[in-house]
Amino acid sequence: MNDLNNKHFPVSWDQFHRDSKALAWRLADKGEWSAIVAITRGGLVPAAIVARELNIRVIETICISSYSSDNNRGDLKVLKKLNEKLISTYKNDFSTILLVDDLVDTGATARMVKEIIPGSHCATVYAKPEGINNVDTFITEVSQDTWIFFPWDTGLQFVPPINPEGE
Repeated sequence: MNDLNNKHFPVSWDQFHRDSKALAWRLADKGEWSAIVAITRGGLVPAAIVARELNIRVIETICISSYSSDNNRGDLKVLKKLNEKLISTYKNDFSTILLVDDLVDTGATARMVKEIIPGSHCATVYAKPEGINNVDTFITEVSQDTWIFFPWDTGLQFVPPINPEGE
């Protein structure tokens, strides 16, 4: 995000809700889902929306950190593993498990989670080209150099136009 040449894509709560609901619509025809694993933190909100829309009652989280405190990509760290009961319940047949995240960027996080839950279906609201092959379903593709500002990371404020002479 420190590169001033990056494109900025601010997403409002309304837009994120619509896009997450569209993800649920797309997933409705792809299978019978028995559980959702939200990849946190970004996957919490879309997982809640998808769970409501598809009437999925079992929601688990896996907590993976992929960014450092200065918003630069760092090493992946599993901060919270999956509940062992989820793993034992499905006895290595994870085809009805739905992984949900807000964004796939490089695909590193999605790859890691799919190694932990092989055969699961990975869905994200937004996808960048470097990571797109690591998800099964997504709604909107954005360019690799785009920084998405999610509604939980922003507040309302004036933003000057791209061309400063247009003020």
